[in-house]
Amino acid sequence: MIERTGKGLSFAKRMYPPRAIGTGLGFFCVLIGIWPLQPAWWTWALLALHGFVWPHVAYQLARLSKQPFRAEQRNLVFDGFAGGCWAGVMGLNPLPSVIILSMIAMDKIAAGGWHMLGKTFLAQALGIGLGLWLYAPPLFPPTSQAQMLACLPILLIYPMAIGLICYQVTVQLAQHKRTLSRLSQTDSLTGLINHGAWKDLLLREFQRCRRDNQANVLALIDIDHFKQINDRHGHLMGDDILRTLSAFLPTHLRKSDPVARYGGDEFCVMLPGVSVAQAEEVLERLREAVECYRHPELPEQGLSLSIGVAPFGGHLQSAEAWLHEADMALYQAKSAGRNRIVVAGRYGVMV
Repeated sequence: MIERTGKGLSFAKRMYPPRAIGTGLGFFCVLIGIWPLQPAWWTWALLALHGFVWPHVAYQLARLSKQPFRAEQRNLVFDGFAGGCWAGVMGLNPLPSVIILSMIAMDKIAAGGWHMLGKTFLAQALGIGLGLWLYAPPLFPPTSQAQMLACLPILLIYPMAIGLICYQVTVQLAQHKRTLSRLSQTDSLTGLINHGAWKDLLLREFQRCRRDNQANVLALIDIDHFKQINDRHGHLMGDDILRTLSAFLPTHLRKSDPVARYGGDEFCVMLPGVSVAQAEEVLERLREAVECYRHPELPEQGLSLSIGVAPFGGHLQSAEAWLHEADMALYQAKSAGRNRIVVAGRYGVMV
Protein backbone atom coordinates (compact mmCIF):
# COMPACT_ATOMS: atom_id res chain seq x y z
CA MET A 1 0.00 0.00 0.00
CA ILE A 2 2.90 2.34 0.75
CA GLU A 3 4.34 1.72 -2.70
CA ARG A 4 0.99 2.31 -4.40
CA THR A 5 0.81 5.79 -3.01
CA GLY A 6 4.55 6.40 -2.97
CA LYS A 7 7.33 6.41 -5.49
CA GLY A 8 5.90 3.51 -7.55
CA LEU A 9 2.72 5.31 -8.54
CA SER A 10 4.62 8.55 -9.00
CA PHE A 11 7.02 6.75 -11.35
CA ALA A 12 4.11 5.36 -13.39
CA LYS A 13 2.56 8.82 -13.65
CA ARG A 14 5.86 10.28 -14.80
CA MET A 15 6.24 7.69 -17.58
CA TYR A 16 2.63 8.01 -18.78
CA PRO A 17 3.00 11.21 -20.89
CA PRO A 18 6.22 10.24 -22.73
CA ARG A 19 4.81 6.82 -23.53
CA ALA A 20 1.61 8.34 -24.92
CA ILE A 21 3.55 10.87 -26.99
CA GLY A 22 6.10 8.32 -28.22
CA THR A 23 3.64 5.62 -29.29
CA GLY A 24 1.33 8.20 -30.88
CA LEU A 25 4.13 9.67 -32.99
CA GLY A 26 5.62 6.25 -33.62
CA PHE A 27 2.30 5.08 -35.09
CA PHE A 28 2.77 7.31 -38.14
CA CYS A 29 6.42 6.41 -38.44
CA VAL A 30 5.66 2.65 -38.52
CA LEU A 31 2.53 3.13 -40.65
CA ILE A 32 4.56 4.62 -43.50
CA GLY A 33 7.29 2.05 -42.93
CA ILE A 34 5.03 -1.00 -43.39
CA TRP A 35 2.69 0.52 -45.99
CA PRO A 36 4.62 -0.90 -48.96
CA LEU A 37 4.31 -4.40 -47.46
CA GLN A 38 0.49 -4.29 -47.56
CA PRO A 39 0.06 -6.22 -44.27
CA ALA A 40 -3.19 -7.83 -43.14
CA TRP A 41 -5.92 -5.79 -41.44
CA TRP A 42 -5.10 -7.19 -38.03
CA THR A 43 -1.58 -5.76 -38.30
CA TRP A 44 -3.08 -2.29 -38.74
CA ALA A 45 -5.37 -2.97 -35.76
CA LEU A 46 -2.40 -4.00 -33.59
CA LEU A 47 -0.49 -0.91 -34.67
CA ALA A 48 -3.41 1.36 -33.76
CA LEU A 49 -3.90 -0.37 -30.41
CA HIS A 50 -0.22 -0.06 -29.60
CA GLY A 51 -0.05 3.55 -30.70
CA PHE A 52 -3.15 4.95 -29.00
CA VAL A 53 -4.47 2.41 -26.47
CA TRP A 54 -1.41 0.77 -24.93
CA PRO A 55 -0.19 3.89 -23.01
CA HIS A 56 -3.49 4.08 -21.12
CA VAL A 57 -3.58 0.33 -20.48
CA ALA A 58 0.00 0.42 -19.20
CA TYR A 59 -0.79 3.20 -16.75
CA GLN A 60 -3.85 1.37 -15.44
CA LEU A 61 -1.85 -1.84 -15.02
CA ALA A 62 0.66 0.04 -12.87
CA ARG A 63 -1.97 2.06 -11.01
CA LEU A 64 -4.01 -1.00 -10.03
CA SER A 65 -1.00 -3.14 -9.16
CA LYS A 66 0.01 -3.76 -5.56
CA GLN A 67 3.56 -3.04 -6.71
CA PRO A 68 3.24 -0.24 -9.28
CA PHE A 69 6.98 0.33 -9.56
CA ARG A 70 7.62 -3.23 -10.68
CA ALA A 71 4.55 -3.16 -12.90
CA GLU A 72 5.83 -0.03 -14.61
CA GLN A 73 9.25 -1.61 -15.08
CA ARG A 74 7.53 -4.50 -16.88
CA ASN A 75 5.70 -1.94 -19.01
CA LEU A 76 9.01 -0.33 -19.96
CA VAL A 77 10.45 -3.67 -21.02
CA PHE A 78 7.33 -4.36 -23.10
CA ASP A 79 7.80 -0.96 -24.77
CA GLY A 80 11.19 -2.16 -25.96
CA PHE A 81 9.79 -5.49 -27.11
CA ALA A 82 6.94 -3.87 -29.05
CA GLY A 83 9.29 -1.36 -30.68
CA GLY A 84 11.56 -4.22 -31.73
CA CYS A 85 8.60 -6.07 -33.22
CA TRP A 86 7.66 -3.10 -35.42
CA ALA A 87 11.28 -2.65 -36.47
CA GLY A 88 11.34 -6.32 -37.48
CA VAL A 89 8.05 -6.02 -39.36
CA MET A 90 9.58 -3.13 -41.36
CA GLY A 91 12.53 -5.35 -42.24
CA LEU A 92 14.83 -3.06 -40.24
CA ASN A 93 14.22 -0.19 -42.62
CA PRO A 94 17.25 1.91 -41.57
CA LEU A 95 15.84 5.33 -40.72
CA PRO A 96 12.48 4.54 -39.04
CA SER A 97 13.91 1.49 -37.26
CA VAL A 98 16.90 3.36 -35.83
CA ILE A 99 14.72 6.29 -34.75
CA ILE A 100 12.13 4.09 -33.03
CA LEU A 101 14.68 1.88 -31.28
CA SER A 102 16.88 4.81 -30.20
CA MET A 103 13.94 6.87 -28.89
CA ILE A 104 12.77 3.89 -26.84
CA ALA A 105 16.29 3.36 -25.50
CA MET A 106 16.61 7.07 -24.66
CA ASP A 107 13.66 7.25 -22.30
CA LYS A 108 14.44 3.84 -20.80
CA ILE A 109 17.95 4.86 -19.76
CA ALA A 110 16.46 8.09 -18.38
CA ALA A 111 13.94 6.04 -16.39
CA GLY A 112 16.11 3.20 -15.12
CA GLY A 113 19.75 3.73 -16.04
CA TRP A 114 22.04 1.12 -17.57
CA HIS A 115 20.19 -1.79 -15.97
CA MET A 116 16.93 -0.85 -17.66
CA LEU A 117 18.74 -0.12 -20.92
CA GLY A 118 20.21 -3.63 -20.92
CA LYS A 119 16.76 -5.16 -20.44
CA THR A 120 15.40 -2.92 -23.20
CA PHE A 121 18.09 -3.98 -25.68
CA LEU A 122 17.33 -7.64 -24.96
CA ALA A 123 13.59 -7.06 -25.36
CA GLN A 124 14.18 -5.16 -28.60
CA ALA A 125 16.29 -8.00 -29.97
CA LEU A 126 13.57 -10.53 -29.17
CA GLY A 127 10.96 -8.28 -30.73
CA ILE A 128 13.03 -7.82 -33.90
CA GLY A 129 13.45 -11.58 -34.20
CA LEU A 130 9.71 -12.17 -33.76
CA GLY A 131 8.78 -9.52 -36.31
CA LEU A 132 11.20 -10.91 -38.88
CA TRP A 133 10.02 -14.46 -38.28
CA LEU A 134 6.31 -13.66 -38.54
CA TYR A 135 6.43 -11.38 -41.58
CA ALA A 136 9.69 -12.32 -43.32
CA PRO A 137 9.95 -8.85 -44.92
CA PRO A 138 12.81 -7.90 -47.21
CA LEU A 139 15.75 -6.81 -45.07
CA PHE A 140 17.01 -3.22 -45.03
CA PRO A 141 14.70 -1.78 -47.68
CA PRO A 142 15.60 1.73 -48.88
CA THR A 143 13.99 4.60 -46.98
CA SER A 144 11.63 6.60 -49.14
CA GLN A 145 11.13 10.35 -48.92
CA ALA A 146 7.65 9.82 -47.45
CA GLN A 147 9.13 7.60 -44.74
CA MET A 148 11.76 10.23 -43.98
CA LEU A 149 9.08 12.90 -43.60
CA ALA A 150 6.99 10.61 -41.38
CA CYS A 151 9.98 10.22 -39.05
CA LEU A 152 10.47 13.96 -38.56
CA PRO A 153 7.70 14.51 -35.93
CA ILE A 154 9.01 11.84 -33.55
CA LEU A 155 12.58 12.96 -34.18
CA LEU A 156 11.74 16.56 -33.25
CA ILE A 157 8.91 16.33 -30.70
CA TYR A 158 9.80 13.27 -28.62
CA PRO A 159 13.27 14.45 -27.44
CA MET A 160 11.74 17.81 -26.47
CA ALA A 161 9.03 16.00 -24.48
CA ILE A 162 11.66 13.90 -22.67
CA GLY A 163 13.71 17.04 -22.01
CA LEU A 164 10.70 18.86 -20.59
CA ILE A 165 9.85 15.96 -18.29
CA CYS A 166 13.47 15.76 -17.10
CA TYR A 167 13.40 19.51 -16.45
CA GLN A 168 10.20 19.18 -14.39
CA VAL A 169 11.77 16.37 -12.35
CA THR A 170 14.86 18.53 -11.78
CA VAL A 171 12.70 21.43 -10.56
CA GLN A 172 10.80 19.13 -8.20
CA LEU A 173 14.04 17.68 -6.83
CA ALA A 174 15.38 21.19 -6.22
CA GLN A 175 12.18 22.12 -4.38
CA HIS A 176 12.39 18.97 -2.27
CA LYS A 177 16.03 19.71 -1.50
CA ARG A 178 15.15 23.22 -0.31
CA THR A 179 12.28 21.83 1.77
CA LEU A 180 14.51 19.21 3.39
CA SER A 181 17.18 21.82 4.07
CA ARG A 182 14.61 24.07 5.73
CA LEU A 183 13.20 21.19 7.79
CA SER A 184 16.68 20.18 8.92
CA GLN A 185 17.13 23.66 10.39
CA THR A 186 13.67 23.97 11.95
CA ASP A 187 12.36 22.82 15.30
CA SER A 188 9.39 20.54 14.60
CA LEU A 189 7.30 21.73 17.57
CA THR A 190 7.71 25.49 17.36
CA GLY A 191 8.75 26.12 13.77
CA LEU A 192 11.70 28.20 14.97
CA ILE A 193 15.37 27.65 14.16
CA ASN A 194 16.58 24.51 15.91
CA HIS A 195 19.61 24.06 18.18
CA GLY A 196 22.04 22.90 15.50
CA ALA A 197 21.17 25.63 13.02
CA TRP A 198 21.37 28.22 15.80
CA LYS A 199 24.91 27.21 16.72
CA ASP A 200 25.94 27.67 13.07
CA LEU A 201 24.21 31.07 12.96
CA LEU A 202 25.84 32.14 16.22
CA LEU A 203 29.29 31.31 14.86
CA ARG A 204 28.67 33.26 11.64
CA GLU A 205 27.40 36.29 13.56
CA PHE A 206 30.33 36.16 15.98
CA GLN A 207 32.79 36.11 13.08
CA ARG A 208 30.94 38.94 11.33
CA CYS A 209 30.91 41.08 14.46
CA ARG A 210 34.65 40.58 14.99
CA ARG A 211 35.43 41.28 11.36
CA ASP A 212 33.24 44.36 10.92
CA ASN A 213 33.18 45.58 14.53
CA GLN A 214 29.38 45.46 14.50
CA ALA A 215 27.09 45.81 17.52
CA ASN A 216 25.05 42.76 18.41
CA VAL A 217 23.18 41.51 21.47
CA LEU A 218 22.52 37.89 22.37
CA ALA A 219 19.68 36.92 24.71
CA LEU A 220 18.72 33.61 26.32
CA ILE A 221 15.10 33.34 27.41
CA ASP A 222 13.70 30.80 29.85
CA ILE A 223 10.05 30.18 30.79
CA ASP A 224 9.83 30.37 34.56
CA HIS A 225 8.68 27.22 36.39
CA PHE A 226 7.88 25.47 33.12
CA LYS A 227 8.47 22.03 34.66
CA GLN A 228 5.66 22.71 37.14
CA ILE A 229 3.32 23.52 34.25
CA ASN A 230 4.21 20.23 32.59
CA ASP A 231 3.81 18.27 35.82
CA ARG A 232 0.49 19.91 36.74
CA HIS A 233 -1.22 20.20 33.36
CA GLY A 234 0.55 17.64 31.20
CA HIS A 235 3.05 17.78 28.38
CA LEU A 236 0.44 18.48 25.72
CA MET A 237 -0.44 21.73 27.46
CA GLY A 238 3.26 22.44 27.91
CA ASP A 239 3.81 21.98 24.17
CA ASP A 240 0.93 24.33 23.43
CA ILE A 241 2.47 26.99 25.66
CA LEU A 242 5.80 26.57 23.87
CA ARG A 243 4.07 27.07 20.54
CA THR A 244 2.27 30.13 21.90
CA LEU A 245 5.49 31.70 23.13
CA SER A 246 7.17 30.87 19.83
CA ALA A 247 4.46 32.86 18.07
CA PHE A 248 4.92 35.73 20.56
CA LEU A 249 8.63 36.12 19.97
CA PRO A 250 8.68 37.19 16.29
CA THR A 251 5.84 39.67 16.81
CA HIS A 252 7.90 41.59 19.38
CA LEU A 253 11.11 41.55 17.37
CA ARG A 254 12.32 42.84 14.03
CA LYS A 255 12.30 40.58 10.99
CA SER A 256 16.08 40.75 11.06
CA ASP A 257 16.25 39.36 14.63
CA PRO A 258 16.69 35.55 14.44
CA VAL A 259 14.89 33.47 17.06
CA ALA A 260 15.60 29.85 17.93
CA ARG A 261 14.48 27.16 20.31
CA TYR A 262 17.68 26.31 22.11
CA GLY A 263 16.24 23.34 23.95
CA GLY A 264 13.39 22.45 26.29
CA ASP A 265 11.82 25.70 27.48
CA GLU A 266 14.80 27.84 26.53
CA PHE A 267 14.94 30.20 23.55
CA CYS A 268 17.68 32.27 21.93
CA VAL A 269 17.31 35.70 20.37
CA MET A 270 19.87 37.76 18.51
CA LEU A 271 19.45 41.51 18.01
CA PRO A 272 22.08 42.72 15.52
CA GLY A 273 22.88 46.41 15.18
CA VAL A 274 21.33 47.56 18.47
CA SER A 275 22.75 48.88 21.72
CA VAL A 276 22.27 47.12 25.04
CA ALA A 277 19.71 49.74 26.10
CA GLN A 278 17.69 49.22 22.90
CA ALA A 279 17.84 45.44 23.36
CA GLU A 280 16.64 45.75 26.95
CA GLU A 281 13.72 47.89 25.81
CA VAL A 282 12.65 45.36 23.20
CA LEU A 283 13.01 42.40 25.54
CA GLU A 284 11.18 44.20 28.32
CA ARG A 285 8.17 44.68 26.08
CA LEU A 286 8.28 40.97 25.33
CA ARG A 287 8.54 40.09 29.01
CA GLU A 288 5.56 42.31 29.89
CA ALA A 289 3.46 40.89 27.04
CA VAL A 290 4.07 37.33 28.24
CA GLU A 291 3.35 38.31 31.86
CA CYS A 292 -0.03 39.73 30.84
CA TYR A 293 -0.93 36.74 28.65
CA ARG A 294 -3.38 34.09 29.84
CA HIS A 295 -3.85 30.82 28.07
CA PRO A 296 -7.56 30.30 27.18
CA GLU A 297 -7.59 26.86 28.83
CA LEU A 298 -5.54 27.96 31.86
CA PRO A 299 -6.72 31.46 32.75
CA GLU A 300 -5.38 31.10 36.29
CA GLN A 301 -1.90 30.13 35.14
CA GLY A 302 0.43 33.09 34.75
CA LEU A 303 3.57 32.99 32.63
CA SER A 304 6.82 34.86 33.08
CA LEU A 305 10.26 34.97 31.51
CA SER A 306 13.79 35.14 32.81
CA ILE A 307 16.14 36.71 30.27
CA GLY A 308 19.93 36.82 30.18
CA VAL A 309 21.49 39.39 27.85
CA ALA A 310 25.06 39.46 26.56
CA PRO A 311 26.25 42.22 24.20
CA PHE A 312 29.05 41.40 21.80
CA GLY A 313 32.44 42.69 22.97
CA GLY A 314 36.00 42.60 21.78
CA HIS A 315 37.02 40.61 24.85
CA LEU A 316 35.12 37.59 23.60
CA GLN A 317 37.41 34.96 22.11
CA SER A 318 34.79 32.58 20.74
CA ALA A 319 31.09 32.19 19.99
CA GLU A 320 30.91 29.74 22.89
CA ALA A 321 32.24 32.42 25.25
CA TRP A 322 29.55 34.82 24.04
CA LEU A 323 26.86 32.22 24.63
CA HIS A 324 28.34 31.43 28.04
CA GLU A 325 28.02 35.09 29.09
CA ALA A 326 24.35 35.09 28.11
CA ASP A 327 23.86 31.82 30.00
CA MET A 328 25.46 33.26 33.14
CA ALA A 329 23.25 36.33 32.89
CA LEU A 330 20.21 34.05 32.62
CA TYR A 331 21.39 32.19 35.70
CA GLN A 332 21.60 35.52 37.54
CA ALA A 333 18.06 36.40 36.46
CA LYS A 334 16.76 33.12 37.86
CA SER A 335 18.75 33.45 41.07
CA ALA A 336 17.46 37.00 41.59
CA GLY A 337 13.84 35.86 41.62
CA ARG A 338 12.98 35.23 37.94
CA ASN A 339 10.63 37.30 35.76
CA ARG A 340 13.39 39.79 34.96
CA ILE A 341 16.21 40.77 32.61
CA VAL A 342 19.87 40.69 33.60
CA VAL A 343 22.72 41.96 31.42
CA ALA A 344 26.05 40.14 31.52
CA GLY A 345 28.62 42.06 33.59
CA ARG A 346 25.91 44.14 35.20
CA TYR A 347 24.24 42.26 38.04
CA GLY A 348 21.59 44.81 38.71
CA VAL A 349 18.01 43.80 38.12
CA MET A 350 15.56 45.24 35.68
CA VAL A 351 11.86 44.56 36.36
